[in-house]
This record gives sequence, structure tokens and C-alpha cells, in this order.
Amino acid sequence: MLILFTVILVSVFTGCGKITEQTSAKKVQSITSTASKTVEANKSTSADDTEKPNSDSEPKKSVPASSTSKVTSTTNGFDYSKYTLIVVNGGDMSGYRQPNVKVDVGYGKREYWAYTNQYGQLIRVEAKKITLQNSNTDHVLSSGRYYSDEANVPGTESPILDKGHVIADSLGGVSNAYNITPQDSNLNRHGDQAYMEKVIRDAGGCTDFVAVIQYPNNKTQIPKHYKFTYKIQGRSITDEFDNVNPDKVNKNLGKTTGTNSTPPKTNNVPANKTKNSNEDISKVDTNHNGRVTIAEAKAAGFKMPITRDSWLYKYMDDRDGDGLVGE
Repeated sequence: MLILFTVILVSVFTGCGKITEQTSAKKVQSITSTASKTVEANKSTSADDTEKPNSDSEPKKSVPASSTSKVTSTTNGFDYSKYTLIVVNGGDMSGYRQPNVKVDVGYGKREYWAYTNQYGQLIRVEAKKITLQNSNTDHVLSSGRYYSDEANVPGTESPILDKGHVIADSLGGVSNAYNITPQDSNLNRHGDQAYMEKVIRDAGGCTDFVAVIQYPNNKTQIPKHYKFTYKIQGRSITDEFDNVNPDKVNKNLGKTTGTNSTPPKTNNVPANKTKNSNEDISKVDTNHNGRVTIAEAKAAGFKMPITRDSWLYKYMDDRDGDGLVGE
């Protein structure tokens, strides 16, 4: 009996020991698991911190996970497969451009795409939709710009050349080298470039915007010619101009044509009538206020300037009285 009682006691204590060990092991496992989760959470937080934008003015651009480095398509003779997608901060002041790349030059969530050729020259900028600057949602400086300066593209150091945006701040464009070209200061500030930007602003934006930029050789970053195409209210508009001082061009044209001795042609048609059925003001005056703006005229397919001998002239505002509107 004594031996049997002893065996029972030993069995009981041994069982208790196993239960205690199992309980202890479970506690250790639980603590280890909790610690592991805490470490993973800390890692996750650290990773999130490193991904925060490093600029207060613009969220850092990132390449979408679904995007590929290149696309394989050709549209209107332009081969998109040649260009590698890279990300450049909108406020990057470097004037250097990588060759054969594609860069998003739209501020914030806008998607405006710029392309360079094998020489690093900016040759094309396009956007499916131009969305105007919005001071309520965009970080805009008191100057009306997104950044305090623009990229130092070679050539912009010239006193007669501006750091000209291909897509202006007011139209949602950034200021890095992929949206800046050295542009004649008069052209940029009150010439064709400025007129085009105003037309788009007055229309509240545009669609199918494409800028094609040409150069005299493969060594310079100073363009010789710009061609812009875009749509306003579904109507296609084309603006083309050389990178020159428009004031000098107009002055030379005036000397050549002899404006003082040769009066402009008139069609002798009464103001309340049109010469033919094509002269229908209702097709141009989209807001039906009896007047035609430059934007409305361009949207209807008219090229600027509108001269005094045009049937449309009388419906437009020639503020300087020189017989030209939109020069």
C-alpha cells in the first residue's frame, strides 16, 4: 500500500509539472508574439514616415504600381515606346534633362506628360485635360506661382530670354526643366504664348493639349518654333509661332506693307448683314451676347489676328484701334 501511494503522489506531481511547463510555454509564446507584432508595427510606421512628401507645396510624384517604364504605341507618328518614365520633383531647379524620358509635369494630381529626345531637348508636352490652377486646393504663393523660381535650363541666363513654361502655372504646370524652355521674354509675357494661355484660362481649361517644340540643331536648348494644338468646347485650335520678339516682327511687317499709305480692304457689306451664309455670327458667339472674344474666334477656327477687313472684326474689341485683334 505504501509503495502504491508513493507512485500515485509521484504521478500527480509529475503531471502538475507538465501542466506548469505548458502554461509557461504558452505565456512565453504569447509575449514573443506580441513583441513580434509590436516590432512589425514599428517597421510599418517607419516605412510610412519615409514615404511622406518632402515638400510642403506639392505631394511627391510617384510611379503608379500599374505603370510600366515604357508604353508600346504610336499615335500621329509619335512613338511612345522610346521613352522611359521617370519621376522629377516639380520644384527641381536643375536645368539638366535626361534623354529619351517621359515626366509628369502636372502639379498635384494633374497628369501632363513631357518628353525629351536623345539630346535631352524638350520636344513634346501633352495633356488629355488642362485643369486651371486652384488656390483653394493648390499650394500657391502670393506671386500666383507654385514655386519661387523655375529650372535653370541652359539659355535662360540670357537677359532677353525668360524661363518660359510650356504649360503655365495658371494652367497647372510645374517649374522643373521638363516644363521650361528659354523663350523670348516679349513672346512669353505679352506675345502669342501669353495670348494662348489667356484663351485657355478664359475658357476654363481645354482638352487634347499637345505642344510640339522644334530646335535649330541638336546642341542648343533654345527652341526655334512652337506648335500648340488643343480643343475648347470640342473645337480644335492650332497656335504656331517662332521663338522671337513679336514686337520686332510686327514692326518689320508694318514697314513692309506700308500701313500709312495702303488702307485696309473693306467689303462694303452693311454692318447688319453678312457677305455669305458662312458669315454666321451665331456660330462664333457661343454665349450669344452679340460680341466675339479671341477665345470664341479661335474656337470657331479663325486664325489670329482678325483684321479690319474681316466680317468678324466689327463684333470684336480692338482696344488699341490698330485694325488688328489678337495680334
